[in-house]
Amino acid sequence: MSHPHNRVRLALIGSGGFGRYHIRQILQQLDTTEVAVICEPSREAYAAAAGLFSAAGLTPPPHRTDLGKMLAEYRGKLDAALIVTPHALHHDQTAACLEAGLDVLLEKPMVLTAAEARSLIGVRDRTGRLLVVAFPGSLSPQVRTAVGLLRGGTLGELLNISGTVWQNWMDAANTWRGQPALSGGGFLFDTGAHMLNTIADLAGEDFVEVGAWLDNRGTQVDIRAAVMARTASGVLVTINACGAAIPSCASDLRVFCTRGIVRTGMWGERLELQRFGRKTLRPVKVPPSLGVWEQFLAVRARQIANPSPPEVGLRMARLWDAIQASAAQGGALVRPE
Repeated sequence: MSHPHNRVRLALIGSGGFGRYHIRQILQQLDTTEVAVICEPSREAYAAAAGLFSAAGLTPPPHRTDLGKMLAEYRGKLDAALIVTPHALHHDQTAACLEAGLDVLLEKPMVLTAAEARSLIGVRDRTGRLLVVAFPGSLSPQVRTAVGLLRGGTLGELLNISGTVWQNWMDAANTWRGQPALSGGGFLFDTGAHMLNTIADLAGEDFVEVGAWLDNRGTQVDIRAAVMARTASGVLVTINACGAAIPSCASDLRVFCTRGIVRTGMWGERLELQRFGRKTLRPVKVPPSLGVWEQFLAVRARQIANPSPPEVGLRMARLWDAIQASAAQGGALVRPE
């Protein structure tokens, strides 16, 4: 257990709904973490976040509204930043925090395009700071165990990956998530980004051909999607996304190998395995986890390798670029750039 003076001094960038989700997780880990400041342009969002600290009997962190001014004011007083803001802001905010000497845990999706992903990798390399993308799938013990099984050889050759995600997401299209300039995409790039990333992580290699269809259902962004893809070694991938489902939010992800079947979910919400010769899927025991912040701290302390680096974010961004390009051409096959 860390002593209070050794706690990681955190700047929380964004305190909307998902920012407050992270606060609830961090409040379970105060032996390791001090939220030193919250940077949030909305006073209403900050007030809601401050209420979580007050309810826990804690003094709310100071409030700042401008990231550049906050980084200058707190120079030398912070160790890390957790960025939970609209997707289009991720690249510049992350670059600024890395340049300021902070390690960064960045909410999903990492960036809007592969070009932005390559740019952030360059900033990470130049500054020597840590960048982890806050995908709960890649940071979960379930997906990490699944990757170990797939790379370990006992399941044989990886053949096919199939993922399905569904949600009643239509109301989100009426928020900033439905504005392409801020969101970079619709259901498949928001909730479905977890599926894109986890499949990219499980596949472990680049996609070389992609075909896709997107349906906006009268909005500015995709609501339904169907994707077919092939990886460098010939793994065949299908992704089915429906953001117009009945009230629900769930996923199912299966990996088919010559000697086994792995079932998980895009958040790592389960892990089941059916080995050759067995008739059913069976649960796989994995270590407990307090979520993405705990995993970030473990990476930062060099206790584990970074399971969700920007290189995986680049692989996903290349896939997303190709999905959009294929859909714009009526499903024509596209080779990711």
